[in-house]
Amino acid sequence: MSLAAHTITKNNGSRRTAKRVGRGNGSGKGTYSSRGLKGQRSRSGGKGGLKRLGFKQALQKIPKLRGFTSLQPKSELVTLQTLERICSAGDVVTPKFLKRKGVVDKPQFGVKIVLKGELSKKVIVKDCKVSKTAAEAITKAGGEIIA
Repeated sequence: MSLAAHTITKNNGSRRTAKRVGRGNGSGKGTYSSRGLKGQRSRSGGKGGLKRLGFKQALQKIPKLRGFTSLQPKSELVTLQTLERICSAGDVVTPKFLKRKGVVDKPQFGVKIVLKGELSKKVIVKDCKVSKTAAEAITKAGGEIIA
């Protein structure tokens, strides 16, 4: 026996008809339409608002960011040890020079030279912030600082 497309029917129980709610008291689901009398769940849009009921507890459990983050960018630090390695005697050290050498990523935020290590070469430091101890070490090596 071959089945033609026009003879195929649905199986019993494969499709359920939708519950007709709020169509009069004779339907069995009239008046309050199975929602009860009052409250958030009885109103339209009320059930969707309840989805976020537990969200406050979830928010309270996550760790908060404590402390303070400054909006002003910090100067990049360069040590005398680094200057000893990358400079030759008589070099003029500027933020652009340090960027070219690959020591500093963002020279526009400023560069500060700090004391760590030794400096034996005579270098001229220009347009850089310098710590007191680093300034003493640079002048002791015969270099100078131009503000």
